[in-house]
Order: sequence, then structure tokens, then C-alpha cells
Amino acid sequence: MKLITTKTTIDHKPTADDFIAIDVPTPNCPENGALVRVVHLSLDPYVGSIIRNRHMGHTAPVPMKEAISGAIVGQVLESKVSGISAGDWVHSMEGGWQEIIAIDAQHLRKIDPSIAPLSAHAGVLGMPGLTGWAGITQLAKVGEGDTVLVDAAAGPVGGTVGQIARIKGAKRVVGIAGGAEKCALVENTYGFDKCVDYKADGWRDALGEALPEGLSVFFENVSADMAMIALGHANLYARGVLCGLVDAYHTTTQSQHAMNIGFVIGKRAQLSGLVVYDYYDRWNNYVAEAAPWIRDGKLKFVEDRVEGLDNAPVLFERLMNGKNLGKAVVTVSAENV
Repeated sequence: MKLITTKTTIDHKPTADDFIAIDVPTPNCPENGALVRVVHLSLDPYVGSIIRNRHMGHTAPVPMKEAISGAIVGQVLESKVSGISAGDWVHSMEGGWQEIIAIDAQHLRKIDPSIAPLSAHAGVLGMPGLTGWAGITQLAKVGEGDTVLVDAAAGPVGGTVGQIARIKGAKRVVGIAGGAEKCALVENTYGFDKCVDYKADGWRDALGEALPEGLSVFFENVSADMAMIALGHANLYARGVLCGLVDAYHTTTQSQHAMNIGFVIGKRAQLSGLVVYDYYDRWNNYVAEAAPWIRDGKLKFVEDRVEGLDNAPVLFERLMNGKNLGKAVVTVSAENV
């Protein structure tokens, strides 16, 4: 069996050359768990922090021994878990960059492969989708008449945020993304009213033009600096969801993430920190609500997919440099065998 690990300890933005595929024995089925064939592997920005041992609650994998962390969608080969049998499909956040994995029962979530394309469970129905749903429906509680701003809007979280906001009644949804291609995706596929290209000259003026009446909700994925820019367009009593710090994931230095608290007070803003772990117990509720949206074409998703575990490092380097377009997914093995 093959897995991908790091060659050595990493203290920089990971590149494809930092990884290596090694052969290891196939694991045994755990006493209270299952042996799973990995079919789809999710690549996510936060893994860059885990690899550099800078992610709260996760430790870096041991070089030349342990697989890189990653959520997986797979098929059960053997099970010692009540309610899960060989042939069933499962999702787990405690997966990894490997072909076969032993997973304890507490980290397994049985899924229905008939409700959406199987790979969707790695993205729009997986952790990125749950994150967007939690922020919009559980924290910001977006409803009729809201104007919503989200940055990193071309990503799987940001794209889901804007679409769910629209479904929940937002009157205007504006995104921020980097480059014309990503902005086209945000507007033409995800259906945002406007996407502002932060790489273009005069983008801050363009953002103001895109928000002529200000905003009532913003969803922050990038940095404290971007949150302050959003607050500059916020109406009184705006709600902000602080979800991610992608800029920090991609840098080699620690950031203090300073914010102007006086500005927050002046806006009477309500800021909520979002950690998706808090909503794992509502995952099935989210899937039950979102699957019909996907079926009806209200919730769309785009994948940047590669075939074969060996290609995971190249796709991950692309993700680390913001070159991916859509959810980064590695198809490790065939869905039907």
C-alpha cells in the first residue's frame, strides 16, 4: 500500500518536492472501526499549517513515516462497527494521503452516494460546505434583505457561502477573489451579483461601487486586514463571521492579526468566530438541506481534480499558491471496482 509523507520537517510553504510516496504494509481493521479504500481525497489550505506544525489541535506528520492529513471519501472494505458494513460509503476528517486507511468508529460518517456526485462529499457536502452553511445559517443568520460580502469567494467555502446566502434570502451578494478567471467563476457559476478582483488596480474603489448601500454581513476567510476593509463598508449592527486566515496559512512568519477594536465598537458590529468542529454534530442536518439544492441547481460546485495519489503533491502546491480553480480533489481510486 502507498502513502504520501514529507521528506523532512517543513518550515516553509510546502511545494511538491517536499513530499514523497512510500510503500507501507496495509493496516489491519481496528477493533472498533473500519478499513476503508480511499476514493476521493480532499486537499484544503489548513493542511499547510498542519504540515508546519502551526495548526491548533493537529500535529505535523512524522516525516518518512506518517501520511499527510486530509479528509477522505471512501468505501468500506472491512468493518467492526455496528451499522457500517463492507461496501458502505463513508466520509472521515481523520483520513490521509494514502490508499487504504484504518479509521476508528468515532471518526466515521456514513454517507449516501445517491444524493449527489460522490466527490461532492469531499467539498460542497464535506467540511467546506458545512463551514459555509454554519457561518451563514447558524451564526450570521442571513435572511431577507441582507447584503453579504465574502472574500476568497472562488474557493469552496466562499462559493458555498454566497450561494447559501442567496438561497436564504440575501438581496445582494458580493465576492472578492484574485484574478479575472476566478471572478468569472464567482459571477457566472456561483451567481454572485458582483466579484471584485483584488489584483486589479483600484479594486478598493470597485468594492465600494459594488456595495452602494453598504453591507449587513461579511464572511472573512483571508486576514484581519481584509476584515477591517469589510468593516469599512459595514452598516451599523453588521454581523461578521471570522472563519479563516488564509494569508497566515501561506506565509512563513507568524502574524498578530491586529484589528481596530474601536472601529468594531463604532460600527456596533457583532463578530463571531467560526470553528467548523463545533458543527460536526449537525453535519447530517446540513447534508439533508443541501442535497436538494444541488439536485435543483441552486447550489453549484466546481472541482480542480487530479487522478492518482501520486499527483496530490502537485495539486497541493497549486492550492498553496492560489492557482487552483474550484475545490481541490484527488481521485485516489475508481468509484466502481
